[in-house]
Amino acid sequence: MKKNNFELKSECPVVVIGAAGIDIVGKLESELREGSSNPARIRTTFGGVARNVAENLARLGQGVILLTAVGEDEDGERLVKHTQLAGVNTEYIIRCGDCPTGMYMGILNNKAEMLFALDSMEVTHNLTATYLRKHSKLFKDASFIFIDLNLPPETLRVVYSLAKKYRVPVCADPTSLHLSSRLLPYLEQTFLITPNFAEANLLAQEPPKSPSRRQALLLAKTLVSQGVDVVIITLAEQGVCYASSETNGHIPAIQTEILDPTGAGDALTAAVLFGLLNEMPLDDALRLGVSAATLTLRYPGAVVPDLSLEKLYDQLVI
Repeated sequence: MKKNNFELKSECPVVVIGAAGIDIVGKLESELREGSSNPARIRTTFGGVARNVAENLARLGQGVILLTAVGEDEDGERLVKHTQLAGVNTEYIIRCGDCPTGMYMGILNNKAEMLFALDSMEVTHNLTATYLRKHSKLFKDASFIFIDLNLPPETLRVVYSLAKKYRVPVCADPTSLHLSSRLLPYLEQTFLITPNFAEANLLAQEPPKSPSRRQALLLAKTLVSQGVDVVIITLAEQGVCYASSETNGHIPAIQTEILDPTGAGDALTAAVLFGLLNEMPLDDALRLGVSAATLTLRYPGAVVPDLSLEKLYDQLVI
């Protein structure tokens, strides 16, 4: 499978680069009362965009190598062990003695909708350009490079330089609105992006618009015209809009009870990559992705521990 100047080597592992950390998510039991303690259900699990994508890929049976950094602390050791047991190659993970393992805190309302989130991912600054150059052979032998935008700008530059050198396609998750702009210089070199509506609006450098299927499809087409091969814009309960040079469309969400939205987008991304690596048409890969996101929405954690291709097909949108 060839896209732009890339060649997709489906038999090779996916190299995933970015954040890993501890997720703390609190879901309010009633309406928020500001300035006061609020009754909530609070849970802790392993997270980080890159780590979540890597674990989902591994649970689907895809070979995957994770390049990330954790602290030399108990959280970091537990995270690495859990991720390794899920089937991810963790041998290249950096252990840092001078900063703690990354942490994310999300606050949900009583309908499981995100109110706000906080993150502390300074440890990812250890994912330096020098570190990537040291492991450049991994790029040569990769099917895909997946990145989240917690990476420092100089590290991003080296990612794209190595990917170009070895003709490996890059998939990027914009991660958050304030990090999305880091991707602007590299849109023409990016195979696939998975922004939400606000992130897509920023990347397309369009005036702010209200989210809708129509506007999302226009943004997706705009980003394709700017050089991205595949654009997938997530619209929460409205599903996803997508575009490539060959096709475009909309896949509806599967109606389901939402326990926790954390990690749903990462599951979608992983399943889409898995589908493309197995030579599925884009729309079929996206249906697989929507199925993975739905399973994750029902689970009180960032990654469904018994995720499998069979489970995805059980509820696949036809």
